[in-house]
Amino acid sequence: MLTFYNREKETALLQKIEQKSLKTAQMTFVVGRRRIGKTSLLTNVFANKKMVYLFVEKKNEALLCEEFTDEIQQKLGVTMYGKMPTFKDIFSYLMNEAKTQHFTLIIDEFQEFRNVNPSIYSEMQNVWDKHKNESKINLILCGSVYSLMKKIFENSKEPLFGRATARLHLKEFDIPTIKVIMKDNFPHHTHEDLLAFYLFTGGIAKYVELLVDAKAHTREQILDEIFSDNSLFLNEGRNVLIDEFGKDYGNYFSILMLIANSKTARTEMESTMNINLGGFLDRLENEYGLITKVRPILSKPSGRNLKYRIDDNFLNFWFRFVFKYRGAIEMGNFEYVKNIIKRDYQTYSGIILERYFRQKIAVSKNLSAIGSYWESGNQNEIDIVALNEYEKTAIIAEVKRNADKINLNVLQNKAANLVKQLQNYKIEYRGLSINDL
Repeated sequence: MLTFYNREKETALLQKIEQKSLKTAQMTFVVGRRRIGKTSLLTNVFANKKMVYLFVEKKNEALLCEEFTDEIQQKLGVTMYGKMPTFKDIFSYLMNEAKTQHFTLIIDEFQEFRNVNPSIYSEMQNVWDKHKNESKINLILCGSVYSLMKKIFENSKEPLFGRATARLHLKEFDIPTIKVIMKDNFPHHTHEDLLAFYLFTGGIAKYVELLVDAKAHTREQILDEIFSDNSLFLNEGRNVLIDEFGKDYGNYFSILMLIANSKTARTEMESTMNINLGGFLDRLENEYGLITKVRPILSKPSGRNLKYRIDDNFLNFWFRFVFKYRGAIEMGNFEYVKNIIKRDYQTYSGIILERYFRQKIAVSKNLSAIGSYWESGNQNEIDIVALNEYEKTAIIAEVKRNADKINLNVLQNKAANLVKQLQNYKIEYRGLSINDL
């Protein structure tokens, strides 16, 4: 079992909220993509506290409430008289019970109530507004369908809008944490192993745990684990995203596959798919939080010189190699796909290496901006530009897997037009390779 790593800030926030709930009711909503470790975090933080954990499944409301009743009676040591066939009944009971005893109520996969009974959200609002001033409940509402959770709590037309007292967005393990995990579990790992582990997991807690448990940390070991019979990884992109996209998932999956395959400009994607993608790209960025617009650093927000990238390392890999070659995978031709990955690995891992150093510099430096730079027609591309506007310092960096291929004189020439925009800045040119991980 993976040790509980690096959730100190989140733990401290949750503990602070719980202290507030001793005086007045608190409602916290927790979001984060599937497999990120939301449930593990919450159950770990409140393991030694009085806690009720309810998991929302897609089933009949009365059956679900029957299961909830058993859990509540066991965890709170109470007897619930009479039938409570609706969640409104259950929630009313709990809000009243919290007037006499303090406890934490965690409702997991909260967005699934829409499939059970969509009116539950407005019913909860009414019960909350009625009892919150007297209740001492620490209510935590957790969900993994990002777009729906955001809509439930942040859309002004939704009944629970404005009710939450706190928000927690749980994200992947950062690079320092991944390095600690590798050191603890694979003390003799190489730089190549670290890059492969970062490339395939992206710091997603569940994937890290699966590979640690399987003792897989080299590229070859990880590929053998991913491309095997009954592997969780092979259907993972579909499992993570199908609820987000619904019936339009085909177009969204196609867009993500194109971006993962370096067709990152809207014009490239539209010419391939032969449809207008403006709305799809906007939703992927702003509703689903899966892609990011990337502009050359210091360029105007209105500029057309932009690209898109997938923020999640694992999903980027999945759409690049699993979804694209799903026909071969469905036939069980795992070696065929693994050979393609090995063929393309040098180029693909070079792109991920750039991402690694951007994240590493962003974590370790006091920066006002970090990004990449390129000019029209993808001319004079620079991998990393990191700025500290207050101190007037800049890092301009070239990233190559092989340090011998880095030429700082060439980098300075490519940066000539950029440097004109950085007058009075102290500029440091760097070459970063796999040796610097």
